[in-house]
Amino acid sequence: MKAILAGTLETGLGTTRKNVTIFLDKGKIADIAEGLDPKGADEVVDASALVVTPGLIDAHTHIGTYCEGFPVGMADANDMVNPVAPQLRILDAVYQDDTAFEDALAGGVTCVQTLPGSGNIIGGQGAIIKTSTSVNGRKKVVEEMLVRAPSAMKAALGENPIRVYTEKGKLPNTRMGNAALMRQALVDAENYRSKQNQAKAKNEAGERNLQHEAMLPVLDGELPLCVHAHRCDDIATAVRIAKEFSIRYTVEHCTEGHLIAPFLAENKVMAAVGPSLTGKPKMELRNKTWDTPVVLWKAGVHFCIITDHPVIPIEHLSVCLSLAVRAGLPREEALRAVTLSAAEHLGIAGRVGSVEKGKDADLVVWNGDPLDARSRAVVTIIDGETVYTRS
Repeated sequence: MKAILAGTLETGLGTTRKNVTIFLDKGKIADIAEGLDPKGADEVVDASALVVTPGLIDAHTHIGTYCEGFPVGMADANDMVNPVAPQLRILDAVYQDDTAFEDALAGGVTCVQTLPGSGNIIGGQGAIIKTSTSVNGRKKVVEEMLVRAPSAMKAALGENPIRVYTEKGKLPNTRMGNAALMRQALVDAENYRSKQNQAKAKNEAGERNLQHEAMLPVLDGELPLCVHAHRCDDIATAVRIAKEFSIRYTVEHCTEGHLIAPFLAENKVMAAVGPSLTGKPKMELRNKTWDTPVVLWKAGVHFCIITDHPVIPIEHLSVCLSLAVRAGLPREEALRAVTLSAAEHLGIAGRVGSVEKGKDADLVVWNGDPLDARSRAVVTIIDGETVYTRS
């Protein structure tokens, strides 16, 4: 049993508790008791003068595939040969020795979704992983870090696939081409299912096709289509196609979401906002602003805040929160955007995102206000194990 003596506990639920003891056992939060009393715990973390929060969650990264210090040509997140490649699995590419995992722990980030890139219309399957890469002095394999795989089917609209495939002389060359290929991928999966059912009815073995097979969970609503869309017209196209096929989806980046916030609220869009701590290197980022999460919050749109690591280094996720607060986002909403809201975006709020009895024991101890860019994580805990300590 481990006990954390928390002078201040920010629960991730929008509430703050003072002078409580958090008991951790078998990787879970066993209890939260009033007062600073470890009650004979085997290990005690004294945070009586510090701040404790849930572990931060970054819902959209490319960690472990765009590895720190590696040449661009060694990046494993974009297999840009076929614009429709749902059979690709990011789990097969995650390098757990990427030093960004250490940076994540130092920044208080305990859980991430790592995704294929946005060079393809359909880029492949993502995975949700914890950021601790070792146990008992040995390196973990990625399965030991895993929360869920596949977690989503990555898709992309806008400039990226157009740029990639125009240079190759292939479809898509326009936004119309983007949408047409996305629809065709879904129709092909529907046709594949029909043929498989016909073969089964005849007691025949249907020929497997990994590309179409990978899209079936999307059609069934088991796997969300995770759509990269910056511009407001691309966002609307994502919503339109999702309605046509009655599929689950999220909008990733949502850069111009503030321009159509009532539309997003009406359609109950779940948005991952960011990376906002960047320049504007392409046209579809011309309206990028820190006002986006503020406007979405006011409109009642569900959102989380992301780094898109390595676009913004993952250890600066908390810095993004401070800038969102400076723009007018309430402090509790900013923290929620990388804790419970991020967990809800990923569909894992039953396990992580808030400090509650029975949830995974993923916690961070800070030496000050976690939304103050001057504050640092001094202890990071994942599944009850202390995985980072700042001396």
